Amino acid sequence: MTRKNWGLFLLTGFLWGIPYLLMKVAVKDLSPVVIVFSRVFIGSLILIPLAIRHKTIRAGFANIKYIFPYAIAEMVGPWILITTAEKHISSGLAGLLVATVPIWSTIQSSYHGDKTVWHHKRLFGLVLGFVGIVLVVGIESISGKQNPVAIAMMIIAAIGYSWATIMVNRNIPHVDGIAINGIAMGITSIIYLPLMLTNLPSQMPQASVLWSVVLLGLFPTALAFILFFQLMPEIGPARASLVTYLNTAFAVVLGVVLLGEPLTLGIEIGLPLVLIGSYFASRKNSAAEL
Repeated sequence: MTRKNWGLFLLTGFLWGIPYLLMKVAVKDLSPVVIVFSRVFIGSLILIPLAIRHKTIRAGFANIKYIFPYAIAEMVGPWILITTAEKHISSGLAGLLVATVPIWSTIQSSYHGDKTVWHHKRLFGLVLGFVGIVLVVGIESISGKQNPVAIAMMIIAAIGYSWATIMVNRNIPHVDGIAINGIAMGITSIIYLPLMLTNLPSQMPQASVLWSVVLLGLFPTALAFILFFQLMPEIGPARASLVTYLNTAFAVVLGVVLLGEPLTLGIEIGLPLVLIGSYFASRKNSAAEL
């Protein structure tokens, strides 16, 4: 990659690694539905005008039958699950569990005819990744340091992420990603609006909480998507997807350094296994290897 692409890659990884930190701060004073509405509303205000400027918004609305279920599986469901789970688990563990997305994507791709999943390298990645998940869930739950229900919510969110991405890539690969996500954020905002209005805080939240929500909407929700869709045409979707591993590393480090979260045994053992497993599970093999 060029120096510019490396810069975009690192910055995108950082931006997608900080939402767990920001949500951890925001849930102190705000309901999860208020946080989700706020981040998608801010994101839609940025991405939709950008898609209009690029003249890609019409193609997005023409494919609303695909974008609507994408919004449900990518944002409406996962973001409330993740935000709610962050009340009970550390931001580092949340980032680690989201890093299982490539594993779930690989399994789901096999149902759509991608037989390369059964290549020995990818199969090794699946097994190793699942061992990592089992160790993380088992150690964290048995130790009593983390909530098993919250862990399950994170895994369901990761499965939703993987399905949503596969679905739009199969059905509307020609539609601009910024338009897809801008419209999806608009849909999510509409769905969460009545829930947000009935869950407003009784008193003004702390300044740190308000800033966390604003930053959550501006950076990991809006700017990261813009940077990612600049990067993907340059280095290809397969290499761009490796940003997932960078996200997790940032999430764990930021949680430990800025929030004082413990680096638990489950994370220490599970993190390398999940990351290495996800890497091999998501690898595309050449025809000569099949």
